[in-house]
Amino acid sequence: MILQRRALLGAASVLALPALARAQGTTASNFSSQFPELVFAVIPAENASGVTERWGPFTNYLSKRLGTKVTLRIASDYAAVIEGQRAGNIHIASYGPSSFARALMTGARITAFVIEVNLDGTKGYHSVFYVKKDSPYQKVEDLKGKNLGLVDPNSTSGNNVPRFALNKMGITPESFFGRVVYTGSHENAVIALNQGTVDMAANWWNDETESNLLRMSRKGMVKAEDFRIIFKSEQIVNSPMAYLDSLPQELRTAIQTAVLELPKAEPETFRRITDGKQAPWQPATNAEYNPIIELNRFVDGLRRRS
Repeated sequence: MILQRRALLGAASVLALPALARAQGTTASNFSSQFPELVFAVIPAENASGVTERWGPFTNYLSKRLGTKVTLRIASDYAAVIEGQRAGNIHIASYGPSSFARALMTGARITAFVIEVNLDGTKGYHSVFYVKKDSPYQKVEDLKGKNLGLVDPNSTSGNNVPRFALNKMGITPESFFGRVVYTGSHENAVIALNQGTVDMAANWWNDETESNLLRMSRKGMVKAEDFRIIFKSEQIVNSPMAYLDSLPQELRTAIQTAVLELPKAEPETFRRITDGKQAPWQPATNAEYNPIIELNRFVDGLRRRS
């Protein structure tokens, strides 16, 4: 199997920081005459108010650094971000690995320019299956006939890696489970599990110190101790940001430099994005996501056979 032969965690980027002839913290060239507005979008990992609170200061920072308005677009689903970049309507996007790979597979002319980095310096995370702590289920096989909560067809940890893992277990989700429910976001998947709409839910998990569940617990949405993990995947390459290849090179360089310098330029803005649970971004390349393209193709094949 492809992912048994190739680790999901792509090779670390060895790019040096881009050279931009200016001191850190100064304003970049004004691009407003050619681009009066740039659009930044994020896949919907949380609800709209959460996205705005987390990313609003970031778009304000980019506006100052680039000298033109940067607007935050709240996407309805993962496909909206993919299609927006494919159509050239979203200039910059924060993706999950599978949605970025899907964008490349469907012809979007985009380039990954930074990748998330964990506090320990690694560049990967995991997909997990959660159940309620007080449920009787100890392994996935115990949930035959029960309801499975996935996130979005283009979610890495919320769909593609779970389907890959279930296939290795000999499980076809649509016939093994009573229902397979797409909840739309990682938060909604946990809420569905908490409310009993589903009996097991897929989600992302970095390590014992950070996960979507812990983020939700910090916001008072759920109690992390009410859930437990019954499956954890191999490591998956972390999420990228990508920009349109059609943007001028000077603008692309300015965007990448501004993002890489954010943690030092505006520490509180970076902390808001990461909850203080990530190290500064590092440069990325599209090649790091080749294993994820293979994963997507494998899952596509499962759909065709079902």
